[in-house]
Amino acid sequence: MDDSSPEKPRILSRKTVAESRLFRVEELELRFSNGAERHFERLLGNGKGIGAVMIVAMPDPDHVLLIREYAVGFEDYVLTLPKGVVDPGEDIVTAANRELMEECGVGARRIEPLVELSLSPNYMRQRMQVMLASDLYPKRLEGDEPEPLVVETHALDSITALLAREDFHEARAIAALYIARDKLKGEQADTSLW
Repeated sequence: MDDSSPEKPRILSRKTVAESRLFRVEELELRFSNGAERHFERLLGNGKGIGAVMIVAMPDPDHVLLIREYAVGFEDYVLTLPKGVVDPGEDIVTAANRELMEECGVGARRIEPLVELSLSPNYMRQRMQVMLASDLYPKRLEGDEPEPLVVETHALDSITALLAREDFHEARAIAALYIARDKLKGEQADTSLW
């Protein structure tokens, strides 16, 4: 730990205030090092999975696969990257490949970790492992989606155009595309030096 980091608050109490099959809301009473006490609530997963993956799947060096799925939080269809929970007994590479097969109808011969992202860390503990998948091949697995997902291919350099759309706004997907694009451009620049 860095010496300039403040002392973590002390947890005075913790209790579950609501629970569903997917989530648990936990209430915490904290005391900070300066004596201030605060009440916080956070959203926790159900504890059945060991994390989640989001996949930047590249059918070729210039394009990425996006899916159109119903997002109940917005009560509308959104365009995003394939993603899902890492099941017990799976590693993140296996989970990413399974999700690709379920959601996009393709598998990947090459999958590598790209970055770990979180969303609203003040309220949630979940982390998403973003994976870069390439060397794709046709392979379909039955998933838990209630309807077939529409798979679209977009140019990786078209992120700005995607952001202008009303149906593309998931922050993790946007960040993942920018990070993948920059990584791939960096690799191309490194190989052009030889």
